[in-house]
Amino acid sequence: MNTKPIGDTEPVEDPNAMLEKALIEEFLKEKGYSHDDLKKLPADLVEKLMKEASQYASLKMEEVEARAHFVKELHDDSSPLEK
Repeated sequence: MNTKPIGDTEPVEDPNAMLEKALIEEFLKEKGYSHDDLKKLPADLVEKLMKEASQYASLKMEEVEARAHFVKELHDDSSPLEK
C-alpha cells in the first residue's frame, strides 16, 4: 500500500507488503505456478488461486505477528537473575 506524497517526501510502502508478496509467491510456487503463469490461465482459476494465496499469506503473517508478540512478552516479563 502506498500513501500520497506530502510535499517533497516519497510514498511509504507498507512494511508487511514485501512479506505478503513473498508468501503469495511461496504459495504459488508450491502449487506449481508463478505470477507470469497466471497470465496464461483462465480467469476463474486465477481468482481461485489468488484467493487461496491471499488466505495463506494472511494466516502466515498472523502467525509471525503472534510469535513476535509472544517473544516480546517473554522479554518484557523476564527479570534479571539475582545471585
